[in-house]
Amino acid sequence: QVQLVESGGGLVPAGGSLRLSCAASGRAFSMYTMAWFRQGPGKEREFVPAITYSGGSTKHADSVKGRFTISRDIPKKTVYLQMNSLKPEDTASYYCAAAQASTYYSSPYYSAAYDTWGQGTQVTVSS
Repeated sequence: QVQLVESGGGLVPAGGSLRLSCAASGRAFSMYTMAWFRQGPGKEREFVPAITYSGGSTKHADSVKGRFTISRDIPKKTVYLQMNSLKPEDTASYYCAAAQASTYYSSPYYSAAYDTWGQGTQVTVSS
């Protein structure tokens, strides 16, 4: 089992950047599909990006393509979310999630496919 702890959230003006980190502990980090989800006030949790266990392939939601980038550092057991050109509608709590490796190829967009979650980090974008 892996445990996840997010960090890096904060308050940023529109057009600014933030980098979120998700530090994993436990064994076999390199065997998991990793993803970021977000949940804004009064909204359902939504998929942001996912990355394969090897880091060789990624998928990003249309709403963040070209602005957000997911990456992972396997030796450091950390997943990152680089967020550029932030918009007020990006305001949300951001959650890191882990799932078995095959999830990336079957159902990476669905939160129910992920069985391990971090506690979340708040991102607020001011207009």
